[in-house]
Amino acid sequence: MATVQANVTGIKANTKTSAEPVRPLANFPPSVWGDRFLSFSLDKSELERYAIAMEKPKEDLRKLIVDPTMDSNEKLGLIYSVHRLGLTYMFLQEIESQLDKLFNEFSLQDYEELDLYTTSINFQVFRHLGYKLPCDVFNKFKDASSGTFKASITSDVRGMLGLYESAQLRIRGEKILDEASVFTEAKLKSVVNTLEGNLAQQVTQSLRRPFHQGMPMAEARLYFSNYEKECSTYDSLLKLAKLHFKYLELQQKEELRIVSKWWKDMRFQETTPYIRDRVPEIYLWILGLYFEPRYSLARIIATKITLFLVVLDDTYDAYATIEEIRLLTDAINKWDMSAMEQIPEYIRPFYKILLDEYAEIEKKMAKEGRANTVIASKEAFQDIARGYLEEAEWTNSGYVASFPEYMKNGLITSAYNVISKSALVGMGEIVSEDALAWYESHPKTLQASELISRLQDDVMTYQFERERGQSATGVDAYIKTYGVSEKEAIDALKIMIEKAWKDINEGCLKPRQVSMDLLAPILNLARMIDVVYRYDDGFTFPGKTLKEYINLLFVGSLPA
Repeated sequence: MATVQANVTGIKANTKTSAEPVRPLANFPPSVWGDRFLSFSLDKSELERYAIAMEKPKEDLRKLIVDPTMDSNEKLGLIYSVHRLGLTYMFLQEIESQLDKLFNEFSLQDYEELDLYTTSINFQVFRHLGYKLPCDVFNKFKDASSGTFKASITSDVRGMLGLYESAQLRIRGEKILDEASVFTEAKLKSVVNTLEGNLAQQVTQSLRRPFHQGMPMAEARLYFSNYEKECSTYDSLLKLAKLHFKYLELQQKEELRIVSKWWKDMRFQETTPYIRDRVPEIYLWILGLYFEPRYSLARIIATKITLFLVVLDDTYDAYATIEEIRLLTDAINKWDMSAMEQIPEYIRPFYKILLDEYAEIEKKMAKEGRANTVIASKEAFQDIARGYLEEAEWTNSGYVASFPEYMKNGLITSAYNVISKSALVGMGEIVSEDALAWYESHPKTLQASELISRLQDDVMTYQFERERGQSATGVDAYIKTYGVSEKEAIDALKIMIEKAWKDINEGCLKPRQVSMDLLAPILNLARMIDVVYRYDDGFTFPGKTLKEYINLLFVGSLPA
């Protein structure tokens, strides 16, 4: 909230009196959306009409994907557009059968005659779908004597853009792609203002945020707008993309209405008015993890749990005293209604709703034999409460943790573990005992995504947190531990983030330890952190990217 009103239920204004402790209010900006998403009314018959209308273009496109007479480069170009438009899940079996065949037939010689653009598209298709096509395909674009990229490729802007996007998929040790990322970014920035039409939009968007680091749903809409030629090459692709967008928009607006109504009914803005009111932003965040229609229930559950996190975080960070934080943490550890008496009156409604909602979700999941995912989410929630307490104790005592000490707790307080575990709750039978055990083993891919979640946030929010007297930020811990300047600390954290992206990329390549369905939320959570925090604290002050994406997906009109 921008200000905390004196007449709101249960909370007094931030004025120092003998009865009221001084509270660390953050004066968060209010929601820019109000109740606008509550008024949506879903016409189920309209949703069904779109589902039926998709069948014909879907079948036509399926035939194109498996067409044995189509040139392999043309086919890879088609699959690339299918992937960029968010349609891969409809044709995964067909696409993988085609890529298996083409990958097994791969020969570096076949790439000798291909231009930079086609090579880049092919490379991206294979890497995005988990095939480790060697980065050697780009060697021919370097000058053998100087070891630098040939000057001739700088005039091929589409090719340069393709190489820049390809470089985002690199793993550790791929030096040529490290060099390509730096080289192409500099060259594209130098020419972007001279470009016109769709190419100008494509380069601008990619420089702002490469596809691989973007929100899949928003990226699909942006691709449709910016790549008209590619989308209209095949009539079935164009028709399916439009219908698919319309179907998803209806479904997602209904989900947003459901969670908005739930939030309003729970009266959090009355009982805890100091918190950030960010329902559409949190729903968008969860939508970034998985947009496929089959995960509708999963999105609703994960959004509710993440909204609980916002209340908890802002209570610890921007309202409660250290004594109240200790009492609330103890109550969350107990996870029992009997603990209600020990916590401050203003937070009791939240505590009751938290326990009731988890009990309801667990009851629902137990009927399907999946209560274990709810228990994992609950335990992660208890972990983060303890982590928030640790940070509060540091701030209260003025202690600046060492960087390793900070990271140990910071990976917990990044909220990554709660969100990723909660994302599994409604995903269905794909989350087997083995899959959950893999998550619990804390694999390298998960660690990398978790690190991005912590450090990308820290790099963008440390100044705001510092101004509010928070001692626990990664930047400050790094400065203290290694005796470096602020700029050196930020640069070091950015290098750690870059290496973590390489580890995620490698973890998504075949052979995988688990299915891509389970890896996708891990990859996409890292992407959403980039979306929210690349340029500013887009969650606390959601005036730029998140507002733009909410307008794009839920407010603006769809392509005709």
